[in-house]
Amino acid sequence: MNGLSALMRAINGVNRLIGNVFSWLALAIVLICFWVVVERYLFSNTRLWMQDLYPWLNGVMFCSVAAYALYANDHVRVDIFYRPASNVKKAWMDLTGVLIFLFPFTWVVWTYCYTFVARSWGLHEGSANPGGAPGLYLVKGFILVFAVTVALQGLSMLIRSVLIVRGREDLVPPAYRYEPVSE
Repeated sequence: MNGLSALMRAINGVNRLIGNVFSWLALAIVLICFWVVVERYLFSNTRLWMQDLYPWLNGVMFCSVAAYALYANDHVRVDIFYRPASNVKKAWMDLTGVLIFLFPFTWVVWTYCYTFVARSWGLHEGSANPGGAPGLYLVKGFILVFAVTVALQGLSMLIRSVLIVRGREDLVPPAYRYEPVSE
């Protein structure tokens, strides 16, 4: 059980790090978008590569921080059953959800996107716009990063669920425990 707890902590740490680093792209996106507007309307100039850059960074950011959002319990869920449930029932719901929905979803994303991403990497695909940004293949690569990091966070949730169901909530870090049920 201690080994499972260590693996869970490692996955959480990696996804926390990725989430904290890539969430800063939001600031870059705003600044680049602002500068594109300033250039267009104040200087009557436009750079197509910059117009490509901020939506691409948006895609990279969302693919990168999805697992962190799952770690932080910021994804949408049906709270009508989940919120009032005991910690053990929440663990069973998470365990079932990860096995039935999350793992198959990430497998489908990986399976169906791998060829798409590999082709893009093989071509060193760039923007379809003349004068647009090079490196679209790097952006598309983050689709696979999304699938892997979300699947790993699902594994962490699975481990947390198993530990709680087996009565070893003490091995779950306090920040990753379920919130107490308010009565």
